[in-house]
Amino acid sequence: NKRKFEDGPTFPTSKDFLTSFRTHTVSMGISRDSTHKRRKSGGIRKAIRNKRKFEAGRPPANTRIGPKRVRATRVRGGNNKWRALRLEAGNYSWGTESVTRKCRILRVVYNSTNNELVRTNSLVKGCIVQIDATPFRQWYAQHYGVELGKKKDEETKISDHVARKQKKHASTMVPLDSQVADQFNTGLLYACLSSRPGQSGRADGYILEGPELDFYIRKLKKK
Repeated sequence: NKRKFEDGPTFPTSKDFLTSFRTHTVSMGISRDSTHKRRKSGGIRKAIRNKRKFEAGRPPANTRIGPKRVRATRVRGGNNKWRALRLEAGNYSWGTESVTRKCRILRVVYNSTNNELVRTNSLVKGCIVQIDATPFRQWYAQHYGVELGKKKDEETKISDHVARKQKKHASTMVPLDSQVADQFNTGLLYACLSSRPGQSGRADGYILEGPELDFYIRKLKKK
């Protein structure tokens, strides 16, 4: 692909320049290196080596609420990261009662980083979500014999053995937080995500209680 002259050197054609340009642009991508940044004094650093594979970055997962959709991503060392693209449930812990149940995620209500993540219902670590309270209400009724969130019209018949167990559990029962009790009336609980959906493919977390719950309720009232 080079034009040859009878009595002169050969020159690269436009096709050669285009091929070289494509080769360099394809190899570029998201990079997490610091060699391209300036020094603290403001001086420009001279590149002493090329980019490395371990410095490469990847696009965000942007996990949303929906039917479960998780993709495996091969990472350094032959390991896998699990990119959750859609999630609709997770394991949530009730710290006061030391119990964990799988709950359905209904919506994102607060994110200290960006309100756009709330509008799009994006699941990220540290965001505040509303989950279905039914699994915890059923456990509370079975463990203590106390119905949360509704008035007990008819007493269900239970055996003496179960009644003794519930009475024993009730003797060590921690008083329920008034704000948590109010949430059981609505059937929804505020919870915080503690896992990283874009890395582990899960949306697990814990129920908000005490001063932390007070803090986020004040934040939600300001919105």
